Amino acid sequence: MADRKPIESWLTDMDGVLIHEGTPIPGAEEFLRRLQESGKPFLVLTNNSIYTPRDLSARLAGMGLNVPEERIWTSALATAKFLKGQRPGGTAYVIGEAGLTTALYQAGYVLTDNNPDYVVLGETRTYSFEALTKAIRLINAGARFICTNPDETGPSTEGVLPATGSVAALITKATGVDPYFVGKPNPLMMREALNSAGAHSETAVMIGDRMDTDIVAGMEAGMETILVLTGLTAAADVERFPYRPTRVVKSIADLIEMI
Repeated sequence: MADRKPIESWLTDMDGVLIHEGTPIPGAEEFLRRLQESGKPFLVLTNNSIYTPRDLSARLAGMGLNVPEERIWTSALATAKFLKGQRPGGTAYVIGEAGLTTALYQAGYVLTDNNPDYVVLGETRTYSFEALTKAIRLINAGARFICTNPDETGPSTEGVLPATGSVAALITKATGVDPYFVGKPNPLMMREALNSAGAHSETAVMIGDRMDTDIVAGMEAGMETILVLTGLTAAADVERFPYRPTRVVKSIADLIEMI
């Protein structure tokens, strides 16, 4: 690869990189501490739209990881920023949790089921048949279909859970309308994150555990990419993809000395 400029800004995924099923990954605490001491811009990214940045900051603090809420960037925030830019002061029917509804409210959106501009699908643990039926009817009536992220499944202590992408497929099947996905791997989320951090892609790095979301999104946004092997992508899987990360490391602990 061509020589890159020194890393000045750090973006990292959360699940599979910093934590795994509610437990910090060894090295994560020291990595975050070094980042904050360095003064370099950094953001923790997640496709999870359930929680607000404040919620996530508190949850991470409970695990011993110090991440200020302003250093957290979610697919809910990216979706709200995207919609505000597309149709300021618009309206939306939302299926999701507080992370998404709060972000849209703060972006100046009115949440309604009366002829909304958009149907916005996010992540929730309680998808209801009634809400999905309403979304389908509103889309059939002309509402535009937005989805916070394409993740088909999510983790839990009991096993995988159907996630936003799976539910979006149900709505698409019923309406014939494909959603616009804002979260990873859409490089839009990465560019908005870079703008939020005041960073530039030429001197930024994206750390992730998934080739099909984190790494491809970082690559398409023009960043250096680092794959950690503490999440969903195993070392043997890397060669199956037509693109490669800049480097592959065992875990976040291997990156501490790079800061």
